[in-house]
Order: sequence, then structure tokens, then C-alpha cells
Amino acid sequence: MELAELLAHALRRQRLSAEAIAYTTGIRAPRVKAFIEDGADGPIRPTREELTELARALSLPLPEVLAASRGRRTVVHAGHPV
Repeated sequence: MELAELLAHALRRQRLSAEAIAYTTGIRAPRVKAFIEDGADGPIRPTREELTELARALSLPLPEVLAASRGRRTVVHAGHPV
């Protein structure tokens, strides 16, 4: 799963907006929106710290978020990419 897809799915599941995540994480809303729309391959790329904050705020496993940010499709088993 790519980063944009992962973030969009988590936001829908938790009924949160990009602005709510921006407020929670301290990441500026335009950056959060860019990550949701373009993932990690767009013109605005997330830092590791931003990915960590997004994972924490959305209750996602950090290894899954980091793998998604690398643009490779992964299968996650018990929180670990395989």
C-alpha cells in the first residue's frame, strides 16, 4: 500500500480531516494534504519525523508507514513488513 492510500484510508476510518491531523501533529495542513494526495513521491516529501508523527496520530504501525513511504507494496504481518 502506498503512503497516500494508507493515510487516506486511516483518515476515513477514523473520520478525521487533514486539518485535525495537522493540529494533532504540528505538521502544517498543506503538507499533510500533500502527503494524502501525492504520497511520498510528490513534490513535497515527508521527513522521517513527520512519518513518525503521522503513524502515532493515526494509530498506524510505524514500520508499515515507513514501508509505504518508500513506495513499495508490502504485506504486513503482525506489524512487520514481509
